[in-house]
Amino acid sequence: ELFLTCYHFILCKQGWAAPKSAMIGGAGVNNAGEPPFEIRGFSLGNVVILGGVLVTVLSFVEYLSDGGSEGLNVSGLGFVYGIPIFLAGAALKYAEIDPVPCFTAPGADAVAEEKATEIIAKIKQDVTRHRYGDEAHLDTTVKTLGLVVPGKAYPQLQELREEKTEDGELAFTMVWQSLDTPYKMWADGKRRKKYESYFGPGVGAEVVKIDAEQRLVGIRLTTGGPLKVTPAEETPAEATA
Repeated sequence: ELFLTCYHFILCKQGWAAPKSAMIGGAGVNNAGEPPFEIRGFSLGNVVILGGVLVTVLSFVEYLSDGGSEGLNVSGLGFVYGIPIFLAGAALKYAEIDPVPCFTAPGADAVAEEKATEIIAKIKQDVTRHRYGDEAHLDTTVKTLGLVVPGKAYPQLQELREEKTEDGELAFTMVWQSLDTPYKMWADGKRRKKYESYFGPGVGAEVVKIDAEQRLVGIRLTTGGPLKVTPAEETPAEATA
């Protein structure tokens, strides 16, 4: 807590403010209040734990080599700081959410680079790195969209999928494991339209049943504008895993 307070004070003294892109309301990926950098490619919790273990072990080795000399020396300081560092790393690890994989279909790389909207790009950037202190990836998203049953667990984002449609647009699918939220809540026609405005502009949205046994459901966003569907056609799409 002291570290976070000091860090916040430093950012304020430097006059840092969240960029305008942080004010994006869609996707629950508002990064206001986050520092102007990100850690990607490794677990911060693992690094801090390793640092604490290393400091403690080296201090213990030095203590033994000193033959128990009197007074506070480097080894004593190592014991003082090594264990708190380890505990801080353990706390980070406990609050850590692993990044989700992104599967890109053959030939979809170029269209993903060209067609991805700002919201889609931000979602991909946000969930493919370690997160700390959240209930789940995009937890604000599913809560705002009414996809969290009161008193039940949040749906857990499992993966992203990028595909090229027949007309050359990008199909971007977010796949959740929804153990407590029933599929009919995801597939509600009014909520589907809300997905388009929430993740928009410039995308159509449809609900995809991925795997009923594993309770996997997806929201597929397609670039090119909202889907043109009639009330009779307002039926969720289904796909196999």
